[in-house]
Amino acid sequence: MSGPVAVITGGRGDLATAVAELLRADGYIVETPGRDELDVRDAETVENWFSCCERIDLLINNAGITGDGLLARQSPDDWADVIDTNLKGTQLCSQHAAVAMMRQRDGHILNIGSYSALHPPVGQTAYAASKAGLIGLTKSYAKELGKRNIRCNCILPGFLETKMTAGVSEATREAALTRHALGRFNTVEAAAGFIVFLARSEHISGQVFQLDSRA
Repeated sequence: MSGPVAVITGGRGDLATAVAELLRADGYIVETPGRDELDVRDAETVENWFSCCERIDLLINNAGITGDGLLARQSPDDWADVIDTNLKGTQLCSQHAAVAMMRQRDGHILNIGSYSALHPPVGQTAYAASKAGLIGLTKSYAKELGKRNIRCNCILPGFLETKMTAGVSEATREAALTRHALGRFNTVEAAAGFIVFLARSEHISGQVFQLDSRA
């Protein structure tokens, strides 16, 4: 088998599945490890997993959890789990992928962020902080790695109907919908299509893309 190699962390999620399908149709060899294969929180696990990758052309840092809780009640362990998964995990995976990409003098790191990084709701201090951190990582990576022809971008997919949002109450869902100028949510298929489009775009780096109609 030959072709560019893509790695999607959190590979069992609905968005990861849709992106993987489109990338494979586009000629990519796609690895989609779930948490049981690649626990992004653990440095040794990440190092061992990436040591088996001879080449990485595209890394999509998709692994993430919410862990919502009010500030006064959130336990240190819950806070740490969100930050370690969403932010530390992105850093660990990006470090190893960047080494391979620097050897190749080519590559693309795509971070899956969230609108909550810009306008967090009540009770998402850990999640919002972790996703805001991804924006900072993205812009820093882009400046540092650009000279090696490595692109780095961040996607804010918007509210998607996925397993992650299945537990959201109808009232919360309707309230979120009212903030969309187009009166509708983004879809998994549309978000996946944009991600694959961006993966093909050779001259875009250091950017943050919001994929819904919230102002």
